[in-house]
Amino acid sequence: MQIESLTVSMFGTNCYIVACPESKEAVVIDPGAEGKSIIGKIKSMSLEIKYILNTHGHIDHIGANGKLKAEFKVPILLHEKDLDVYNNPGFGLGLVLKKQPMPDRFILEGDIISFGNETLTVIETPGHSAGGVCFHSGKLLFCGDTLFAGSVGRTDLAGGSFDVLIQSISEKLLRLPPDTIVYPGHGPATTIGDEAETNPFITGNYR
Repeated sequence: MQIESLTVSMFGTNCYIVACPESKEAVVIDPGAEGKSIIGKIKSMSLEIKYILNTHGHIDHIGANGKLKAEFKVPILLHEKDLDVYNNPGFGLGLVLKKQPMPDRFILEGDIISFGNETLTVIETPGHSAGGVCFHSGKLLFCGDTLFAGSVGRTDLAGGSFDVLIQSISEKLLRLPPDTIVYPGHGPATTIGDEAETNPFITGNYR
């Protein structure tokens, strides 16, 4: 699996272009902003985009959905429980975002997204938002704002719950192999093993 990461938006969001090297089919995960740059990178890699995937509906993860959909004419996938925040994505901070195209398909736990010879499986991980999801393949995990290196997603926004987030991480993500590489929505990559051992929100040493 070929992975390219671009840091976009004023929030420093990680947008991932994930491709099958053999077929050149690919998906884009969380195109938060700077659509022209993302499109340019995709074209420079000679990829055929199959889907736009959103880990959740916040402004910094969906802001270039419209530009990419207009360019590539592909479906947008989102969990239905994040539809409200997707349609009102400004965090309540007065941020203005051009309305994005409606999702074409709602995804659920266990759904498999195929592109070329590669697949990503949906893992529902609410807590940062009501409809937060991760995309998993083998020992790779694209987790949006569920889990970060040394931290976790904020839970003070609509649909957020700290207890639900920690439950999602404990019951879903920590059961993955320790050497699973975690590609978060912000900041550097990490591993499940490192976070299980050192992340203060997981070990309980954050207080």
